[in-house]
Amino acid sequence: MEGSIEILERGEGELLGWMDPDEFRRWVRENKPREMVDKTMDLKEAVKKFVRDGDYIAFGGFGHVRVSMAAIYEIIRQRKRNLIMAGKTAVHDVDLLVAAGCVSKVEVAYCFGHELRGLSPASRRMVEEGKVEVASEWSNWGFQLRFAAAAQGIPWIPTRVMLGTDTMRKSSGMVIKCPYTGKPIGLIPACFPDVVFIHVHRCDIYGNAQIDGILIEDFELARAAKRLVITTEEIIPHERIRQEPHKTVIPYLLVDAVVEVPWGSHPCNMPYLYYFDEEHIAEWLRLSRTPEGVEEYLNKYVYGVETFEEYLELIGGVRKLEYLRRLEQLRAPLIAPWARR
Repeated sequence: MEGSIEILERGEGELLGWMDPDEFRRWVRENKPREMVDKTMDLKEAVKKFVRDGDYIAFGGFGHVRVSMAAIYEIIRQRKRNLIMAGKTAVHDVDLLVAAGCVSKVEVAYCFGHELRGLSPASRRMVEEGKVEVASEWSNWGFQLRFAAAAQGIPWIPTRVMLGTDTMRKSSGMVIKCPYTGKPIGLIPACFPDVVFIHVHRCDIYGNAQIDGILIEDFELARAAKRLVITTEEIIPHERIRQEPHKTVIPYLLVDAVVEVPWGSHPCNMPYLYYFDEEHIAEWLRLSRTPEGVEEYLNKYVYGVETFEEYLELIGGVRKLEYLRRLEQLRAPLIAPWARR
C-alpha cells in the first residue's frame, strides 16, 4: 500500500544508544553552550563529571591506534560500573574495561582480539562466563553508519551492508522492502553515545581539535556524542588553530572537556608521534590469561598509581617513551613523507 513500509526481517539484537534525533537536537540546545569558553580540566575531574554508571560509552581511534588509554585507566580507577560499550573497532580498550568489571554489555563489530598479537584472554573469559553480555553484532561499516546517521540527525540510514548475513540477524537493524525498487534494503539505526572520548594530536582550550592522519569514524562519532571529552597530546594557542583551519575536524561547539595528556594513547600507537609499546601489550596479554594476573596488572598499573604520569614512570619513563618516539619517526616517513620532524 502507498505510504507503508513492509518489514522483511527484524534483527534480534538489543537496540542501544538510540534516541529520536529531534530529542537529541533539543538536548544539545539545552546542554551545550555555543560560547567559546575555556574547557580545560584534569582527567580525574572529566571522568567524574561526565561518566556515569550505566552510560553508553564509545572511544575514538581504531584498534591499537590513537585510543584514549589515559581515560580508560581513569575510568577503571574510579570503578565505574555497568557501562555499555560500543565495540566498533575495540581491542585494548574494551579488553581492559571488560576485564576490570566496568562494562556489562558490549555491542560488537570487532572485539575480543588483539589483531596480530592474538586473542583477548580476559574479555573472552568474561563473555564466556556470562559476566558480560554481547547485546548485538555489527560489521565495522555497519557500526560506523550508526554514527553517520546520528551525525546527520536522521533516525536510521539505508544500506546493503550485512544483508543476507547472520550479522544482520544478530543486530538491532532491520530489512525492509525498498519502496523504490521493491528489493530488500537494510536499515541501520542511529547511535547517540552518552559519552565519547577521542584522543587527538592537538587542541586549543576551547575544544577545536586537530588529528593527523586517518580519522577513522571520529568525524561522525564526535557529532553523535551527547558528551565529548577530548584528550590531547598538547594544548596549543587558538591563534595556531586559526592558521590551519582545514585541520580542525572537531569544532569547539561539540566538546565538553579538554584534557592535556601527553603520551595519552600509550601503550597504543599515536600516528607520527610514538609507536606501539609491544613489550607492555605483551605483559598485559600474558597476565590476563588468569583472573589473578588481571588483578596483578590492575593493582600495579591502575590502582597502584594516582595519575597517568605515575603510570608512565612505571612503564619505563622517559627512556622508554623516547625509544617509542624514535621508532615512530623511523616508520612515519614511509607512510607519510611530510611526517618527518
